[in-house]
Amino acid sequence: MKPHEIERHQALPHQAEIVLQLDPSLFWFSGHFSVQPLLPGVAQLNWAMDYATTLLVPGWRFHSIQNVKFQSPLLPEATVTLSLSWQEARQMLTFSYQRHDGDVRHTASSGKIRLCR
Repeated sequence: MKPHEIERHQALPHQAEIVLQLDPSLFWFSGHFSVQPLLPGVAQLNWAMDYATTLLVPGWRFHSIQNVKFQSPLLPEATVTLSLSWQEARQMLTFSYQRHDGDVRHTASSGKIRLCR
């Protein structure tokens, strides 16, 4: 259910970037939608939480979504970068998915998730 990870960068302990390839055979594309499959928002939230709790904040869990914005669809075969940033004082995880278009990146979605122990 996870995408193919191309590379991972973590220059600081509270930030990470993961470059992903969206394989058309991913479960998430099945039935969402038949004419033009797109990656559901719930998958994007799931991946953000999974990478965050693995790389940045082990032992923390989902509390609530503070905001989320889906600006453009993520399609099969797309290359995307998931950027994560953790602010412990606010117990806030910020995420964004940027779709690669050659050397340019376009924000596809972003949001803030409050975590708890």
